[in-house]
Amino acid sequence: MQNKQRLELADYEAENLARLQKMFSRKWEFIFMQAEAQAKVDKKRDKLERKVLDSQERAFWDVHRPVPGCVNTTEVDIKKACRINRHSKMSRPNYAVPGGRISPSVSEADLHTPADSIRHEIDALRRKLEKRRVKISKVVECYIAYYQQYAEFDAFITSPDTSNPWISDSTEFWEQEKTMNPREIPQRRVKRWAFSIEELLSDPAGRDQFSKFLDKEFSGENLKFWLACQDLKSLAMREINKKVHEIFSEFLAPGAHNPVNVDCQIMELVRRRMEMRGDNAPTRFVFDEAQDHIFKLMKSDSYSRYLRSDQYKEFLCGTRKKVRHLPVIQSDWAASIFKH
Repeated sequence: MQNKQRLELADYEAENLARLQKMFSRKWEFIFMQAEAQAKVDKKRDKLERKVLDSQERAFWDVHRPVPGCVNTTEVDIKKACRINRHSKMSRPNYAVPGGRISPSVSEADLHTPADSIRHEIDALRRKLEKRRVKISKVVECYIAYYQQYAEFDAFITSPDTSNPWISDSTEFWEQEKTMNPREIPQRRVKRWAFSIEELLSDPAGRDQFSKFLDKEFSGENLKFWLACQDLKSLAMREINKKVHEIFSEFLAPGAHNPVNVDCQIMELVRRRMEMRGDNAPTRFVFDEAQDHIFKLMKSDSYSRYLRSDQYKEFLCGTRKKVRHLPVIQSDWAASIFKH
């Protein structure tokens, strides 16, 4: 439509224009008038803005209406096309299997010369040992940090309030670890809840305190749902079907009494599984995705807020603190590693 040299149409564009003129012959005058009005509006724009819009338009048509002979990215995955053209392939180790061809991945050469393939595998493993991905000093540092963190909870290293259960017949130490009485819970047990949410949920007293905190935050249904899913995994087979429907109706069904906040995709996945019958009936793992989603929500939000809450701080200060540390001797080899 414009006679500028830089905007001349290519051959395939001219052919498409002629085809469109023939197709919309009755409306072509109206289309031409709209194009002229759009061109007048374009002239009033700033020069830099016109260049940007022109580049965007060209990029759009390059993607959706590519030049003949080019790859149409809307029909062919460009990443897949690149992988097809790539000649280098990842080699997989082949292992010789005695007694004829059993595995289709075993080559004929490996069947005739199994010793060579084994030597090749040994050399590859030795190269991996020589070039480690993690430094030994870093590994030792992590082990020592873990040891120092949990030293207070090991009766061999830290003398407990009661007699050492490893060298005596008294089980008072283990009973103390199971007690739910807030006055009897030692402080070191409460401090352990701050290590991770797994430590908190593994302690019955920790679960009870965390549940009270979530009830105050109006999100107690999250922990109830997670605990119900945990109990489901240890139930007998004859009780699974009934328990699955109870959990679904209480937490995930429309109009549930304690609805949990899960992603819409996960909700749809669980609903499809609940509708299956026969051999594909819901199993004990039907809520795995929803359980993981709720666990991540509690770990990233509720757990951190619980550790900062006054409830946890007051409970920590109110517990007993009677421990006597034994002298900890750091080995010379560990100290020498840290020097290097």
